[in-house]
Amino acid sequence: MRCNSWPNLTLAIALSAILCACGGNGALGSSPGLPGARALQSKIQHVVIIVQENRSLNNLFYGYPGAKTATYGYNTSGQKIELEPVTIATDWDLQHNAKGYFASCNGKGKIPGTNCQMNGFDNETWGCGSGGPKCPNKNPPYSYVPHSQTGPYFSMAGQYVLADEMYASDFDISSFESHQYIIAGVNPDGTYDYPDGAWGCPGAPGDAIKVLGPHRNVNDTKTVFPCWDPTTLADELDQAALPWAFYAVPLKAKGSGSGKLCGNGIGSDGNGYRSAIWSAYQAIKHICYGKDWDNDVKSPPQKFLNDVKNNLAAVTWVTPTYANSDHGGNNSDTGPSWVASVVNAVGESQFWSSTAIFIFWDDPGGWYDPEPPQYVDNDGLGYRLPLLIISPYAKQGLVSHTHYEHGSILKFVEDQFGLARLSESDSRAKSTADAFDFNQSPRQFVPISSKYNAGYFTHQPVDTRLPDND
Repeated sequence: MRCNSWPNLTLAIALSAILCACGGNGALGSSPGLPGARALQSKIQHVVIIVQENRSLNNLFYGYPGAKTATYGYNTSGQKIELEPVTIATDWDLQHNAKGYFASCNGKGKIPGTNCQMNGFDNETWGCGSGGPKCPNKNPPYSYVPHSQTGPYFSMAGQYVLADEMYASDFDISSFESHQYIIAGVNPDGTYDYPDGAWGCPGAPGDAIKVLGPHRNVNDTKTVFPCWDPTTLADELDQAALPWAFYAVPLKAKGSGSGKLCGNGIGSDGNGYRSAIWSAYQAIKHICYGKDWDNDVKSPPQKFLNDVKNNLAAVTWVTPTYANSDHGGNNSDTGPSWVASVVNAVGESQFWSSTAIFIFWDDPGGWYDPEPPQYVDNDGLGYRLPLLIISPYAKQGLVSHTHYEHGSILKFVEDQFGLARLSESDSRAKSTADAFDFNQSPRQFVPISSKYNAGYFTHQPVDTRLPDND
């Protein structure tokens, strides 16, 4: 049984608890079992996960009071480099893939990307200078976004929680793997980097993705098509009869495949382009070709701003358009306002008092950060990511130093709804529950001020560019 909308989500949570107690949440795929006993917090009936693009914590939250940020870094020659402000609206980008990670980490361990010195960002490549746009300074990765442009993010942190010890579960600074982790807590085939074409099924030559060898060997020539079948959070929500939604941008993905895309999608248009939606669930075969795709994957992202006025699923993922993503090279400053508009839409809705919002950036984008990641397995951990936690029950003005990763968000959701653990990431991670105080009365929502309002985004032309193709 499943449904798309619950008039009373408390009933759904109660059903979920019964299923959990009776073993009705039985293993899906490789799900390792139920979480430990915990009283479900019925105060949270909705979780919204907002995913932005390619910023390190130091780059976005430089100088935030109480957060672990640095005003300077070092390069491979040992030179001290003062960080400089650089607009969020760059028309150039930085290297952010496995090789870029190894270069900037400048690790001293036997396994690449371990014992990171965090002084090799000058060994990355970047798209300004050398015939490209003019660089704003001599060391582009050693930069931060000026506070005048991050006002909405600072405001959210001041009212709620900023986590400064959130690390990517995948090491290689790739949006594709990051999005797999936030829906399934796993990188199914141990891949790295990203598909050059569409994100997932059916799998054309241009969509192949590289497989990471033992000891982080990136010289192996093995590749796979990212059209796989791990158990996802959506599967567990379906089994518990809890609704979910994934908002993503429509696009035309370049690829030579003529096979049908997801749901009611179409094949090639004759020019090598295939209609698609930029969704992590496109890589999940049973969702891509099942009823969930047409029912629960929604487009464009701006649709959420109106949908939330009347309905909010138990779990919702909201991804951005390219212009609104914060991604380096998009020549746009709308990202902070976009996030503020999504948060305001929830805050001003009937669902505010029962919602937790998590905002994170899927990879650090090659921007300098001083904190080295731990080595936990061949696939992780990666660099620090910004994480904001917003709720009427979130602790006010807290800078959390708890060590989080992708699985921390998943674990919170699982514990709220009595769902099983999915993988190593959510099994080992610390839950974000310590950022909440459920003994307090729900705080009244205070709108987040921003340069662009919700009306700007609801009237934006359809943007079919990839929010991130790497």
